[in-house]
Amino acid sequence: MDLSLIIPVVLLGALLVYGVAIYNRLVTLKNRYQNAFAQIEVQLKRRHDLIPNLVETARAYMSHERETLQAVTEARNAAEVGLQHAAARPGEPGAMAELAGAEGVLGAALGRLNVVMEAYPDLKASDNMRQLSETLTSTENRVAFARQAFNDAVMQYNAYRQSFPPVLLAGSFGHKQDAALLEFADSAEIQSAPRVSF
Repeated sequence: MDLSLIIPVVLLGALLVYGVAIYNRLVTLKNRYQNAFAQIEVQLKRRHDLIPNLVETARAYMSHERETLQAVTEARNAAEVGLQHAAARPGEPGAMAELAGAEGVLGAALGRLNVVMEAYPDLKASDNMRQLSETLTSTENRVAFARQAFNDAVMQYNAYRQSFPPVLLAGSFGHKQDAALLEFADSAEIQSAPRVSF
């Protein structure tokens, strides 16, 4: 064989192998962040399943707080819809924003419920309520860990997708846009130091 023919064939083969490696890495990283979102989904579903039990337990004690209980129920239902939309399109910016907004509203409603529960010592002392609250707190921690793992996986995917030379091929391989992080509305507040005044 002629050397002038062998060199282009070898170069073309090397480029093809390198293109396949880029494609496989993009697929691996995308699957990784989708799996990480599945872990968030499991924990959020657990959280959403606990909330009706919490509301029912509180309802028996808090007959005068119908608005608060209804707000929690409505926020839970909206968060469930947001989760379904995000689960269908993990990493898509619109779906992540919808989920983050719905979870923020749910968190605020649960916060108001906790404040109202402080006025009901019998409710706070209830074993069932205490167990539900502890389980919900544990679930909140699991959501935070799962969200961190998801955001880490999204960052790896985005960093690889934006690097050179994958950025040249990512769009043609079906990876046209970056995946979106899951950031809740209170992210800015969490990042800033608390202010103390006397």
